[in-house]
Amino acid sequence: MTANLVRQLDGNTFVLSEASGDIDASPAKPTGLFSFDTRFLSKWILSIDGNRLNPLTIDDIQYYETRFFLVPGTPTPFVDTGISVIRERAIAGSFHERLTVINHEAEPVNVQVRIEVGSDFADLFEVKDVRRKKGAHYTLVEDGRLRIGYQRESFRRETTVSTTVPARVDEGGLTYDVRIEPHGHWLTDLHVQTLGVDGRDLRESLQGRPGRIRHEMQGDLDRWLADAPRLACDSATLTRTYRRSLVDLAALRFAPLTGGGRTLPAAGLPWFMAIFGRDSILTSLQALPFAPGLAATTLQLLALTQGVVLDDFREEEPGKIMHELRYGESTGFREQPHSPYYGTADATPLFVILLDEYERWTGDAGAVRSYERAARRALHWIDEYADIMGNGYIWYRRRNEHVGLENQCWKDSPDAICYRDGRLPAAPRATCELQGYAYDAKRRGARLAREFWGDPAYADRLEREAAELKDRFNRDFWVADGEYYALALDRDGNQVDALSSNTGHLLWSGIVPESRAKKVAEHLLGPRLFSGWGVRTLATGQGRYNPIGYHVGTVWPFDNSFIAWGLRRYGFTEEAARIAAGIIDASECFDGRLPEAFGGYDRELTRYPVQYPTACSPQAWSTGAPLLLLRTMLGMEPRGEHLVVRPAVPSQIGRIELLRVPGRWGRADAFGRGRLG
Repeated sequence: MTANLVRQLDGNTFVLSEASGDIDASPAKPTGLFSFDTRFLSKWILSIDGNRLNPLTIDDIQYYETRFFLVPGTPTPFVDTGISVIRERAIAGSFHERLTVINHEAEPVNVQVRIEVGSDFADLFEVKDVRRKKGAHYTLVEDGRLRIGYQRESFRRETTVSTTVPARVDEGGLTYDVRIEPHGHWLTDLHVQTLGVDGRDLRESLQGRPGRIRHEMQGDLDRWLADAPRLACDSATLTRTYRRSLVDLAALRFAPLTGGGRTLPAAGLPWFMAIFGRDSILTSLQALPFAPGLAATTLQLLALTQGVVLDDFREEEPGKIMHELRYGESTGFREQPHSPYYGTADATPLFVILLDEYERWTGDAGAVRSYERAARRALHWIDEYADIMGNGYIWYRRRNEHVGLENQCWKDSPDAICYRDGRLPAAPRATCELQGYAYDAKRRGARLAREFWGDPAYADRLEREAAELKDRFNRDFWVADGEYYALALDRDGNQVDALSSNTGHLLWSGIVPESRAKKVAEHLLGPRLFSGWGVRTLATGQGRYNPIGYHVGTVWPFDNSFIAWGLRRYGFTEEAARIAAGIIDASECFDGRLPEAFGGYDRELTRYPVQYPTACSPQAWSTGAPLLLLRTMLGMEPRGEHLVVRPAVPSQIGRIELLRVPGRWGRADAFGRGRLG
């Protein structure tokens, strides 16, 4: 359970703690200090005279900085505590904690302050599945500081703890014997470093630069917010959610080794603080009108790591875009294939889509030309390697039978792809949205070939292939008795006939003919799929429907943002506005931070959306959802050198002004007023 944990983060370095600030990790409570997929603190417990502390309040200062106000024991209405504690924590640069113990009495007090310290150096893949480590742990006390380490062959990680006030240091932590004068206070600063193989700060050794110090992070955040478009609107909820999204996107950024200092978003806290091809692409698409630099770095990194060989362990294929890149122990010893792992079928066509959309917004023709080879290889992968069955569709089947993902689409949990009666199809599988992405990639690739690569013959071929795919798809995936698109085809070519949110992705890809779009929209906004808060991942009445099933009934904000975008593309303005209004209403209940997913219960049953217990938060593409919904409500689209605005805003949102939207036009303003609903 992570919903109630306090979090600080900076890229893929983050802390999860209890409300008191303590870290006391267990499989059910995945607290800790993590960096580059290793847990460096699994125990960090503060006590006064042997008593743990209880929180009075928590001040969430910035995404990287938190202040805890605490008292020893449990406060009661009749007993005033004579001591309180302020715990100020930041992960700027590395892990810093300032402890301040305050004496509220008229007499001096003597107290013993203790910090218990420990690290299991768990790989992120081991956190919820405790395994016996194969290396050796060691603990050293040296020069007034504590050094805890782990080594397995050449893989070494260390945690060092130092203090500005001398302490009695033992292998289990630090102890201070403190006398505090009447109405006085005592403080110390604790500094925790995360070290790699060479004894340097892990971020410096892996990223080429140390972590940023606090004033650098604040300055960077100020510049990030100042550079984003300014929102003024009647809806306080949308205003708060917009700012929260921008701040969380800043928090999730980190600079990969090959990024030249530029950043892209990690996927989500806590389990996916890493580069994910699909997630980074979709988040970059959502954020294009707000932070186009994310797309530039995403394209650069994914082109550099594009597949070049056939490798069953990592599921790599020539031209394929990677799925996930990790730095932990299990990856280093090939117990996990994430160095990088290529087990996804959607990131490759999405790469071409992002490249085209990036040029449409920014006018960066140089990027289109520099990534021509990568885009051509991605388009070749669709036909050469993805078409496992030889019938013109993108299919997937895991080649790493031991630890590879069984489902290699965005709904990648084991039971996500199912027939309407709940049965699971055998592999390979061809989900419907993959075909939409392939169609869109070919259409966009044709534009790039004709306008930038000087290859009209290739453009003609891609357009012809896209048209053939559209005809074939609408013949094979249309479920006649329900008038909707099947979730997938099974290996025998039969329809995997569950009704799902995937059909909404077909609208933003453009593969749906106008004659069928109205029926698709009716299903998406009908009572089986639309909960009132948003579109469910799987419709009620399907065999595996579960309102709190990960991909079989929950509502995903990112999913809904792309569905709304697709509805606008086909002219369904009121339907798109209903989805936007529902998701924005839900954000109010999450203090402006939309989680990865929430329950699919009918809105009439609950006055608030039901939390999904293990949802990532913040999560990149949920953070990007309000941004794409803003684009959709304002109808913002690039047309040549101009930004076209065709607002369709829900009445409850009221007036929207989005000022200084960046693009090939320089900066432009967009206005809309709520008239729908």
